[in-house]
Formats: sequence, C-alpha cells, structure tokens
Amino acid sequence: MRRSVSGSLGRGLAVGVAFALPLTPLAARESAKPAPTQLLAPGPSSLGTLTTPKTVPGPASGLPVPRYVSLKSGRINVRRGPGNDYPIEWVFEKRGLPVEVTAESDRWRRIRDREGDVGWVWHSMLDGRRTAIIEGRAGEASPIAIHAEPDAATAVVAYAEAGVIAQLVGCKGAWCEVKASGYEGWTLRDELWGTYPGENFD
Repeated sequence: MRRSVSGSLGRGLAVGVAFALPLTPLAARESAKPAPTQLLAPGPSSLGTLTTPKTVPGPASGLPVPRYVSLKSGRINVRRGPGNDYPIEWVFEKRGLPVEVTAESDRWRRIRDREGDVGWVWHSMLDGRRTAIIEGRAGEASPIAIHAEPDAATAVVAYAEAGVIAQLVGCKGAWCEVKASGYEGWTLRDELWGTYPGENFD
C-alpha cells in the first residue's frame, strides 16, 4: 500500500515580483506504519517542546543527538531496526525531506519524520544540509508570508503554502531564513518543521 506523508500541499504565490517558491510535494511512503511494540523507544523530539532539547554526542558520529538532517537520496528504505536483516517498514521517495535523528547504532541512524513515525536508515542516506517544511499557522489554511528581512514590517517577497520544502539557511530568535529557486526570505520559526525552538545557526 502506498501512503503519502502529506498530500501535494505546497504552492508559491507571487507577490510584488514575478516569482514563487517552488511546489515541492512531500515524500511518498510505502507500506503501513510499523507496530510501536517492534521499535526501540523514540528519543527526544521537537514535537510539542518549547526549547531546544538537551543533546548528547552520538556514539558513532560524535554529532549532537537529537539533530535535524535531510534525506540525501530520492529513495530510502526505512527499517525496523539498525541492520539489513530487519524488514523494511516504508520507503521515502523525496530527496531533501527534513527528518530528526534520535539515535545512532554504528552506521545506522534512527530517524523520526514530521508525522512522528520512527525507523532506521543507513547513515550515508542522510545529509547534514538543513531543510524545513512550511507548516503555516495552526488552524489556518492561508499561505504564510516570506519577508525580505527577519521583521514582519519588511516587504513580502512571496507566500508559501503548507507543505513546501525549502532549504533552511539559518535561524535567529523567532525567525528563520529559507531559500528556494535562488530566492531567499525570512519566515517565523513556528511556521516551520525542521528546527528546534531555541536553535540559532547560520
């Protein structure tokens, strides 16, 4: 059975100038969700938290765990455990999708996606380059504004609907800079999935 992480949701609308953030559908996935009793307990998640979660160095990479990364390949098998002998639970079919690394085991990484589903992938299938999914305001269907600067009073360069995947350039305070099709702009951090609330970087 084929299952979509979220439908075809993203679409940019030009404002003031003739460009739009690209329409980037979220990843398709195959097969049903894994049974929770067959998975290791999930690690810390950004879902529902108000601050950056406490991190520890990953035993294999030395990088912080948990952390956000993106999918490097256009087709990635997600397994029930850290090894090729574990069954495939689903397949990601969209390069660049943000996921959260919640654990490491040798060269395998346990990841969590936007929906909270957990599984294991081979380390080389992940990319340290950051991306984010536009989520928009809770309970609102209208597109969100992408501003020229991290200030709501600055010009709006585009609007983006929920589901658009964009490169995450950096974040500071309440704002994050996103990039798509050669254009850059700023949106509120709480309108994105793929960054922790208190995480600042550039």
